[in-house]
Amino acid sequence: MRADATLANCRDAVAIKGMSRTTPATLMLAKSGVPFAVATYDYDSSAERVGLQAAEAMGVPASLVLKTLMVEVDGKPACVVVPSDQEVNMKKVAAAFGAKSAQMMKPVDAERLTGYKVGGISPFGQRKQVPTAVEEMATLEDEVYLNGGQRGLQIRMRPDDLVKALGARAADLIR
Repeated sequence: MRADATLANCRDAVAIKGMSRTTPATLMLAKSGVPFAVATYDYDSSAERVGLQAAEAMGVPASLVLKTLMVEVDGKPACVVVPSDQEVNMKKVAAAFGAKSAQMMKPVDAERLTGYKVGGISPFGQRKQVPTAVEEMATLEDEVYLNGGQRGLQIRMRPDDLVKALGARAADLIR
């Protein structure tokens, strides 16, 4: 893992194995003045659960690596951010958004809406910002990791900054 020593604004476009640290997600955070650091890992496209593979590759607990899931609540797009070692509960997702139903968005629709590839979807810098909910348990941690908008690129930040930067709500979203 390569990570900046402290949470600070990342303004450099540094190439790492053909990867740029500058993505719409990192640009959004930097422009907003939100403290964050960048961590990279070797993305394994054959991994069944990308978040768990990222946690293992970076040597951090899976509960600290959050996954970004694109969902539809009452037919409208939304985003949920939950620990990678947990499964989302769609009834709780619907309730968090005051909706009657929720389902996972089709991968092709998620990619089109966010501008990111599945396995690299970040809640930050999406083509169209949608209502977002973050698992409340994750907000109790000191720091969390989440996708930086590119496969193999993670953003490390404080959960309160995550919620604030997205205008997200904290809610019980997992089984």
